[in-house]
Amino acid sequence: MSLLIPGLRRAAPKLAASPFVCRQCLRQQQQPRTAAPSRILRQLRYASTESQAKAKSMRFFSASAVPNAATAAAAAANAKRVFPETSSKSVAYWLVGSAASVFGIVVFGGLTRLTESGLSITEWKPVTGSLPPLTQADWEAEFAKYRASPEFKQLNSHMDVDEFKQIYYMEWTHRLWGRVIGLSFVLPTIYFVARRRVSARVAAHLVGISALIGFQGFIGWWMVKSGLKDDLFAPGSHPRVSQYRLAAHLATAFVCYSWMLLAGLSILRTRRLLADPAAAAHLAAALKNPAVAPFRRSVAALTVLVFTTVLSGALVAGLDAGLIYNEFPKMGLGLTPPRSELWDKFYARREDGSDLWWRNILENPSLVQLDHRILATTTFCAVLALWAYSRTGRVAAALPKDARKGVLGVVHLVSLQVALGISTLIYMVPISLAAAHQAGSLALLTGVLVLGHRLRVPKSTLTQVQKKLASTTMPR
Repeated sequence: MSLLIPGLRRAAPKLAASPFVCRQCLRQQQQPRTAAPSRILRQLRYASTESQAKAKSMRFFSASAVPNAATAAAAAANAKRVFPETSSKSVAYWLVGSAASVFGIVVFGGLTRLTESGLSITEWKPVTGSLPPLTQADWEAEFAKYRASPEFKQLNSHMDVDEFKQIYYMEWTHRLWGRVIGLSFVLPTIYFVARRRVSARVAAHLVGISALIGFQGFIGWWMVKSGLKDDLFAPGSHPRVSQYRLAAHLATAFVCYSWMLLAGLSILRTRRLLADPAAAAHLAAALKNPAVAPFRRSVAALTVLVFTTVLSGALVAGLDAGLIYNEFPKMGLGLTPPRSELWDKFYARREDGSDLWWRNILENPSLVQLDHRILATTTFCAVLALWAYSRTGRVAAALPKDARKGVLGVVHLVSLQVALGISTLIYMVPISLAAAHQAGSLALLTGVLVLGHRLRVPKSTLTQVQKKLASTTMPR
């Protein structure tokens, strides 16, 4: 061993040092140590890093805030354009008030016809006709126009200017009332739609009613015009307006009234149901009962029957058919006039007599009165049958309380209407009873419409009720 030591000493400088050094020491030699930064330098570096992070966050939020602001502005603009889901309560009150005004003008129109004032104004001036004659010369000019009409020549040839003023003011008031209804409906419609105070569905209803009011004014003049020419009624007969045009005028007024009334009641009912969604859900479930469906269809059929009876009454009024057979229940010697009188060939205009049946139904006063009697009696019996049906079996248990009250109200209205009709006939159509009879027909139609309205909940209302229930039951 002593002999090897001198040789190792001479070879050691020539060998690499790596085989004799551990790996951990080699790693420490390859990674040169750097001096640790001072405390001040560390604070400066932290401050610069924090400022860079704040700048990045500010850039992010400023970039995201621009689209959010644009989205909010677009949403606000869209909200101004979109109609609300529910209409304002003030709109409902306005619709019901407009319907009441139409009710009044219908009754006043009947008085105008009963006093034979409808043909006193021989021109149609929608704008300038709003003012009556103001001077004596103006009255003389209007009276001269009336003297040229068939009604003056055949019925009122003894009339002077003072008497003419009475019938003129009746017709002028009727026309002015119509203009007031039109303006008081069209102008608020524009406001409510422009300010988005109504839902899209109600807005469509308002526009439709406005158009119908304008059409009603045209029909009114079209009806009056039929009484100013001799060629539109039989020679030598009583000058009167066409019974067809009178029925169209009355039917349009009834449709306008019904439309206004149902639109207003729908808004009020929707708001009432949304105020108590639990009760609304209970009502909707009750109306979905299978026993209610046949009753609902029966009410719809009764509505059609009442409206048909009203149109039949318009034919009676247009032909003055209430001035014959002033007795009830008989008509002469029996329940009906003789067959030869009911199907008179006088009313047929074709040589082959193919129009005999329908012209007698619509133009023969005897048959027209008989038809009205049959329709009125059928309506009365149908209402009583509906009342009995609502009190029996599953229907009585399923019907809501307000529907049962509605049926009873219709029974009272139809009983009053039958009494007024019979009294009007027996006393040969006095003005007071005849006007009350016309008002009773509209009141009866109102009762049937309200009853049908109580038996339905629109799908749009149900959707809103479900949303309201979901929002109230959602956990917070």
